[in-house]
Amino acid sequence: MDQFTLNLLVVGASFALYVGIAIWARAGSTSDCYAASRGVNPIVNGAATAADWMSAASFISMAGLIAFVGYGNSTFLMGWTGGYVLLALLLAPYLRKFGRFTVPDFIGDRFYSQTARLVAVICLLVISITYVIGQMTGAGVAFSRFLEVTSTTGLLIASTVVFIYAVLGGMKGITYTQLAQYIVLIVAYTIPAVFISLQLTGQFLPQIGLWSTHTESGLPLLTKLDQVLVELGFRDYTGHHGSTFNMVLFTMSLMIGTAGLPHVIIRFFTVPKVSDARKSAGWALIFIALLYTVAPAVGSMARLNIITTIYPHTTETGALDLERPLSYAERPQWMINWEQTGLLRFDDLNEDGQIQYYNAANPPAAAEELGWAGNEMVTFNQDILVLANPEIAQLPGWVIALIAAGGLAAALSTAAGLLLAISSAISHDLIKSMINPGISEKGELLAARISMAFAIALATWLGLNPPGFAAQVVALAFGLAAATLFPAIMMGIFSTKMNTAGAVTGMMVGLLSTCLYIFTYLGWFFIPGTAMLENVPANWLFGISPLSFGTVGAILNFAAAYLVLSFTKPAPQEVRDLVESIRVPRGAGGAVAH
Repeated sequence: MDQFTLNLLVVGASFALYVGIAIWARAGSTSDCYAASRGVNPIVNGAATAADWMSAASFISMAGLIAFVGYGNSTFLMGWTGGYVLLALLLAPYLRKFGRFTVPDFIGDRFYSQTARLVAVICLLVISITYVIGQMTGAGVAFSRFLEVTSTTGLLIASTVVFIYAVLGGMKGITYTQLAQYIVLIVAYTIPAVFISLQLTGQFLPQIGLWSTHTESGLPLLTKLDQVLVELGFRDYTGHHGSTFNMVLFTMSLMIGTAGLPHVIIRFFTVPKVSDARKSAGWALIFIALLYTVAPAVGSMARLNIITTIYPHTTETGALDLERPLSYAERPQWMINWEQTGLLRFDDLNEDGQIQYYNAANPPAAAEELGWAGNEMVTFNQDILVLANPEIAQLPGWVIALIAAGGLAAALSTAAGLLLAISSAISHDLIKSMINPGISEKGELLAARISMAFAIALATWLGLNPPGFAAQVVALAFGLAAATLFPAIMMGIFSTKMNTAGAVTGMMVGLLSTCLYIFTYLGWFFIPGTAMLENVPANWLFGISPLSFGTVGAILNFAAAYLVLSFTKPAPQEVRDLVESIRVPRGAGGAVAH
């Protein structure tokens, strides 16, 4: 069986599974649509949350970012994982105890204001639409290679599949679909990593292989990788070369952004009890760790494999034999396959028929002597690394098909969660709560499905022209969530006095300041193949990267809110009593009635 047919069968089977689950668990009420009737087991919800969380950025893009930068991009791992600890300890149980369907629902009721609800809806839409672009980008990358279609066609196929199971199933259908998608993506991510770890180090577990001896050279794997990168004029892989200040700010932005993401928070409204919300967060962290502890190994081993593919020969001392690089005529099939997608491209700059891959800004000493005219791998879209990994390592065809299904599962699972958050904000928080409070349940359910259809169409259109790699686009969403919703939720839970004026002002200041800063420096924001916290332009405010500004936006949000509070009346006593009732331990078995 040829590879294309195998890919088609495996991906098609996974799509059929998702649609079948959606039909079986279709939403019959608004409670089903928004919160799966609050009947989801914590372990199931943990797996579904992990799938919702581990998007195209985690599955497809993160290992590529680590591979081409190294330690500098470990901030993605630290920030995204640490955010779940914040979510489990500070937010999830209290939000579940409040007993609402959506984040704007909580903010509107807690701050006793339709204006606060509206601002929260605006923030949610900006965050979720930005985030979903990355998912559509990832789906397009996967489709363009494995199903041999254009990115545009791939996006349309992905959108159709999401439309069927998200619109039909609502939160109930999406929950069980995401459970299946988690199983698909974790198996797809882990199996190739196990094979490659065995090839390079003889270790079964990639997490151990990363710190083990490289079989061929006898050196520790990371030492070998450092060595070959330095030989080619790149920075060493394990060193820290960026701004520590930005690294701290960016990690914090990802952490608090995670805790403020609306499509993740709504997952904790689906469990039966308040205590189950915390259990769900714990299980989600375990399920996420299964992938996140493998990602550094995947990135490191893939980077080494790419280099040794281009320079297959070594000298007597074990160094790369730069005089005998790979010829274009002999390049492996994986390169030919990905060249056809336009996501990988070589240019024979000196017309010698060989591939030169090195850092042209800091070339090896022998580059001029050998007649090299520049780095000839002129395009390498970082999003392809995980998907190309099995082909680079020459693994069996079924593993390649599995990674295709896993990449699509990661992109589609998060896209579905985001689209549900968008449609819920429109149908429940705008139409039901503000425009037409008397709408029937059937009408509200129809409005939710129509708004989701429009959201899918918008996400598809935006996915055709994304502003950067999947993980970079997602980082924008995290910065916005950190600067807007996270402070409002924190103050709503832990500040009994915070009032409408303070909360609304804080959210607006956080949103506007972060958007203004990010889009002012958008040209510097996406620098392909580099650490995204480096290359600091002189006009960055205090040297702060746009990636890191979410933390500053959050500080401005808190400061503006408390400044306004100091000049206005605090929240009414009944609201302060409500906040106190949310925080006390008693009543952990159910939600607050109000």
